[in-house]
Amino acid sequence: MSTSFSFEIKSHDERARAGIFHTPHGDLLTPLFAPVGTQASVKSVTPAQLEELNAGLILANTYHLYLRPGDEVIAQLGGLHTFMHWDRPILTDSGGFQVFSLADTRKIDPDGVTFKSHIDGSTHRITPEKSIAIQENLGADIIMAFDECGSPYDLIKNEAALERTHAWAERCVKAKSRSDQALFGIIQGGIYPELRQRSAEYLSSLDLPGYAIGGLSVGETKKETLSILELVDTLLPEEKPRYLMGVGSPEDLVTGVQRGVDIFDCVLPTRLARHHAAITRTGRLNIANARYSSEKSPIDENCSCYTCRYFSRAYIRHLVLAKEILGATLLTIHNLNTLLSLMSDIRQAIMNGRFDQFAADFLKHWENPS
Repeated sequence: MSTSFSFEIKSHDERARAGIFHTPHGDLLTPLFAPVGTQASVKSVTPAQLEELNAGLILANTYHLYLRPGDEVIAQLGGLHTFMHWDRPILTDSGGFQVFSLADTRKIDPDGVTFKSHIDGSTHRITPEKSIAIQENLGADIIMAFDECGSPYDLIKNEAALERTHAWAERCVKAKSRSDQALFGIIQGGIYPELRQRSAEYLSSLDLPGYAIGGLSVGETKKETLSILELVDTLLPEEKPRYLMGVGSPEDLVTGVQRGVDIFDCVLPTRLARHHAAITRTGRLNIANARYSSEKSPIDENCSCYTCRYFSRAYIRHLVLAKEILGATLLTIHNLNTLLSLMSDIRQAIMNGRFDQFAADFLKHWENPS
């Protein structure tokens, strides 16, 4: 199996890019959306169903898998691809975001972070070297440098977090030993353009295979998010993929691609499905609403997913109210298909040189259907 990584940009339409990221477990057609499989499982669906949806990349969570069942156990069982029966590319985060969200139980120092498990209260420590060791045991194709995500509006804390993030990125580079994994650095800096610029320039100097944009969609306004993306787009190497972490609503995918983003991930489609919400290209539906109790139509008549081909809104509402697991599965299939097919159409629009018009038409109708 090849261990090389490379990124080819096939087409531009203004800042939007259509490309191919070559990985050991297959080519990723960008821009793309990655479903999140926190516990080595995308909630409510099987790997076979994900393949039918043509998901190219999925994300697994380093922090959670380190705690349970343990990265060494997964390594002994052949790594994540074998463990979860997924032979396409996988991305693992560094564990940084989860660790730093444990505000009451963690202690940060220049060397790393000590924290207590949310499962049993046991004490653990993750350093940049430990994060890389865990991710090498897990065996994902794309791995993340250990970073610190500061709160968006605290300049002092963001400056300190940035220094640690940069120092830790260097340590991650030195600790990495597997050639079949691509290490991405994570740009931080809150809403502060000068910090974002410093972070983008510093991490670019490390010449990594790709770059993630972290610390967005964590409380700042949409306008502030887009402003940071516009800035970072001008600073990152053109020939490397850009990954916007934790963003996945349809309008954010469109506006992110407009600003040069290639890869997105988010729990949104699966989480909404478990809370009875369906995503369409014009907005969301609460399928538990009484108005759908006798509707024969599918969730979206323009959708070709398994759910919309065979099941009515009335049936799915019945499953939801009866608390049948199938309800979450059918909604998850639909929601994932909505985002994955949207990204496929976005890519085609870029290749055809008509993405600007596609984006304008989409945003005009989002939450404002005719």
